[in-house]
Amino acid sequence: MKISREDALDYHSMGRKGKIEVIPTKPTSTQRDLSLAYSPGVAEPCREIYKNPEDVFKYTAKGNLVAVVSNGTAILGLGDLGAEAGKPVMEGKGLLFKIFADIDVFDIEVNSKDNDEIIRTVELISPTFGGINLEDIKGPECFEIEEALKKKLNIPVFHDDQHGTAIISGAALLNALMINGKKIEDIKVVYNGAGASGIACAKFHISLGVKPENVMMCDTKGVIYKGRTAGMNKYKEEFAVETDRRTLEDAIRGSDVFVGLSQADCVSPEMLLSMADNPIVFALANPDPEITYDVAKTTRNDVIMATGRSDYPNQVNNVLGFPFIFRGALDVHATAINEPMKIAAAYALAELAREEVPESVMRAYNVESLSFGQDYIIPKPFDPRVLTRVAPAVAKAAMETGVARNPIDDFEKYKMQLDVRMGRAHEFMHTVYQKSKKGGVKKIVLPEGDNPKIIRAAILSKEMGIAEPILLGDKYLIESVANQHNYDISGLNIINPTEDSNFDLYIDEYYKISQRKGITKLEAKQRISNRRNYFANIMLRLGDVDGLVTGLTTHYPDALRPSLEIIGRNSKYSVASGVYIVKNKSQIYFLSDTTVNIDPTSEEIADITLQVSEFAKYFDIKPRVALLSYSNFGSVKGEIPTKIQNALKIIRQRQPELMVDGEMQADTAVVGSIIDRTFPFSTLKGGANVLIFPNLSSGNIAYKLLHRIGGADLLGPILLGLNKPVNILQRDDEVNQIIDMIAITAMETTK
Repeated sequence: MKISREDALDYHSMGRKGKIEVIPTKPTSTQRDLSLAYSPGVAEPCREIYKNPEDVFKYTAKGNLVAVVSNGTAILGLGDLGAEAGKPVMEGKGLLFKIFADIDVFDIEVNSKDNDEIIRTVELISPTFGGINLEDIKGPECFEIEEALKKKLNIPVFHDDQHGTAIISGAALLNALMINGKKIEDIKVVYNGAGASGIACAKFHISLGVKPENVMMCDTKGVIYKGRTAGMNKYKEEFAVETDRRTLEDAIRGSDVFVGLSQADCVSPEMLLSMADNPIVFALANPDPEITYDVAKTTRNDVIMATGRSDYPNQVNNVLGFPFIFRGALDVHATAINEPMKIAAAYALAELAREEVPESVMRAYNVESLSFGQDYIIPKPFDPRVLTRVAPAVAKAAMETGVARNPIDDFEKYKMQLDVRMGRAHEFMHTVYQKSKKGGVKKIVLPEGDNPKIIRAAILSKEMGIAEPILLGDKYLIESVANQHNYDISGLNIINPTEDSNFDLYIDEYYKISQRKGITKLEAKQRISNRRNYFANIMLRLGDVDGLVTGLTTHYPDALRPSLEIIGRNSKYSVASGVYIVKNKSQIYFLSDTTVNIDPTSEEIADITLQVSEFAKYFDIKPRVALLSYSNFGSVKGEIPTKIQNALKIIRQRQPELMVDGEMQADTAVVGSIIDRTFPFSTLKGGANVLIFPNLSSGNIAYKLLHRIGGADLLGPILLGLNKPVNILQRDDEVNQIIDMIAITAMETTK
């Protein structure tokens, strides 16, 4: 993907300038709010913090605030551009902290090249922050600044240019050695580049088990050897060795590992060929590596290769480290980020890469498969599991090494809190998964059993204990599809309808249902034989399965029709309905009807409302229902407001205890203060979480706009109002969405 100069400049300058802003986290809409936020109310937390300084974490944002500090002397690969020119990078760093770990950042650009001035500046501002991230400060000054600040401050100080690359490459090294079968204590490692990153990588890899005597470091003047005086400093001197080798070409000969943090094209194919069997090459110069991935793989097919680039496998990307390391450190109020914490992060990343990769990650990177091996030795940055693996590992190491002031008691609860922090979807689905398992494992039939997504979802839902999936289809075809995708289906139940022992029974049952609707016995047999949806619905009708999930490869009405015919509507209701669960970071909403009824009557709207209100209770959510219209409580006359008003009367007659009101506009419904201020007579308090639309057009438009423009997560549509649990997928649903729908269906069987 090529990005032009104009693209980059437009991105940073369009609209609100830059990439970050400060957003209030407390109400600010009334005079009382402002009095609490500032004078006189703010005096109370000030007094508490004065009495107990640790309360600063309780009453302020310090515990989630990091300073990204730079003087602009080593901006990316551009060199010394100065403090102001470094600000776009520091803002970008803040953005990454936020989107990957929900950490707030102030970027601090210090206009000085004097180490003492920088150290003193950071020391003076440190009470504001829970941690300090040093960035793009050239070596060797960066070493001196970090060392001094670590001694002076009681909060974590972390120079990401050093330690970030070291930790991520360390994880990659552990996994590469697992693949090629070599032991870390035996390998010979060559580092090219003796700046901040190169020296930090060497030190960290030694912490992981590389023997110092097996390390050789090079810089622009060649091998760093004992007795060399040109271009030396005390940090390089630590890696000076007794050797007669003088060039990178000499150093790399016979080595097991090459780690490059230097310049493009300094490693030739001949040099790569001179390395030991099954070499490991981390060519991390950016944007152009020391040897390109294509050249390296063409030269040797036994090489395990990593670069700093996103367009090749095994990208060593610092974003895999710093957000999650700081998250764990901040959450225990750590006084430092020490070596055990960094090692814990590396091992957590390495272990995660060995696990099965979620569908969402493969989709984000537009690849069909990812699995542990030569081309996948470290996780991808957009793998959502990185947060819940690395942050707890770092926090635990902080506790074990005595630098945690706020230890965590329950790490499983902490992991769930991390998921919730990054979005309510995880918390919500955790509830669904737990409820789906109540009362034993439920049998869920999947008629589209030969679809690879369905097969994968069946495997995972069984492994997760969500359900006992049953695949319908030709067993040999299903096995063939599974083999093509390397899926193990040995534990799955597969039924070929025409070979099933209940085949004749199902034909008779369907004929009994449909004989007075113009269906002959022969037609009944043909439908049960050739249309798996019909077979699946009969299974559900007769109780041979507990639920049905279908529709991935068919149009919604075609998937729904057999269920309406065979399962039928619940006698309590006159209609079935479709509800979408819409999730943003702070709220969950139930939207209905969004898929079934084109223009429901007042009585049907009442049925739809009662269906979805009952459904919301499955999730331990008390429904607060708004009946939507284009008017507020009779402000505008018309057919829709009248229909909604009549529906409200019916609902209140049938279920007087339900918190429901209308007709009302959408903003009135979801902003509690509007009702409190303008319509205090309303029985709806606190803002609605169940939104009932007057017709299919408005419901369908609303959920799609919320998803596409508002960025909300959707779950559904979930089919309500039938006699037994049936749910219909959307044709573009991915594996994780199918699993969610299987879990919802299993949960519905527990009512």
